[in-house]
Amino acid sequence: MFKLFILFLVLIAGIIIGPLVAGHQGYVLIQTDDYDIETSVTGLVICFLGLQAALILLGWCWRRLRTSGSRTLGWFGGHKRNRARTLTNEALLKLAEGDFRQVEKLLSRSADNAEQPLVNYLLAAEAAQQRNDNIRANQYLERAAELAGNHQLPVDITRARILLTRNEIPAARTAIDNLLDIAPRHPEVLRLAEQVYARSGAWKSLIAMLPAMKKSGEFTDEQVEQTETRAWLGMMQQVADQDGSDALRHWWKNLSRHLRHNPDLAVAAAQHFIAGDDMSDAQAVILDGLKRQKDDRLLILLPRIRTENPKAIRKILNQLQKDDSKQPLLNSTLGQLAMQEGRWEDAEQYFKSALNTRRDTHDAAWLADVLDKQKKYEESAMIRRNALLDTLTLPDESQPGA
Repeated sequence: MFKLFILFLVLIAGIIIGPLVAGHQGYVLIQTDDYDIETSVTGLVICFLGLQAALILLGWCWRRLRTSGSRTLGWFGGHKRNRARTLTNEALLKLAEGDFRQVEKLLSRSADNAEQPLVNYLLAAEAAQQRNDNIRANQYLERAAELAGNHQLPVDITRARILLTRNEIPAARTAIDNLLDIAPRHPEVLRLAEQVYARSGAWKSLIAMLPAMKKSGEFTDEQVEQTETRAWLGMMQQVADQDGSDALRHWWKNLSRHLRHNPDLAVAAAQHFIAGDDMSDAQAVILDGLKRQKDDRLLILLPRIRTENPKAIRKILNQLQKDDSKQPLLNSTLGQLAMQEGRWEDAEQYFKSALNTRRDTHDAAWLADVLDKQKKYEESAMIRRNALLDTLTLPDESQPGA
């Protein structure tokens, strides 16, 4: 615009001054080896102005052409981005439907032009893994790692999750160990670590991770407690399998009181001691647990204990019976212990009390045996007949509405 204004001023000046110098235009000679160019000063000025106008026109055309090219490229780029956005949205819908083949296809096609290509490749890798296509999953992970640059955390988490899905536990554990060094409180890292350590039997590592689970704020107290119990149960099994009953006894005694008072751990410890024929430790664990609270799982284990001093057991059970004399499992347990000691009349009363509260074929069979010991054959036969009828008339739990 400024140059056009200058040209306008020059034209005005020419109109005004031109007539004044019409008779005095001067003479210009441009001589080269082959040509001689003769013109007036006015002609030279006009040529110069024409050349300036031509240059301005060429500049304007170039700018218009360049702007049109940018707009054309922008249109094509915008079209590709819109297409990628549409394909990504379709892939998310297919993901909700569980059509992983289409998810992988749509995400991989739209990845390079998507707004978040890294996300597309990571989701495509997981979709390929859902189809058990390990080769494509690895290819997508490699491409995602290239795009991630220095931000490899989402790629590493996805890789660990895929390794866990493949059941490649050693590789998954290595990946998780590295992730815990980088992001020790990341919720997904902690969830994956819990699964990997449990499946690999790395109970010590799982126990060491519990404080991080509490501090992360992503796990409820109940979830942390369940994980802790699971870890200690796994470690108990590991000690029993690898080192035997003596090592288990030493390990159990060195546990904190809080853990020894855990009902799940107490039941598991008693079962291990009974399996290892360590009846004294099994009895100590069971009685200690029953003193704190009645646990049916501990009551069920009592008849399996062989002891030369059953008075301690009877004392605890009698105390529990005072609190509630109609507990069928408690009466059944007392009846079984009385059978072991040959106290047939006491056993008869306990089993009858248990059967008055619930119908149980085992209690009926034991009661019949006790009656036989007392030569009450008619009553014994009636008990067996009634138990058989009860068995035949019990509803089939496998049928609907049972």
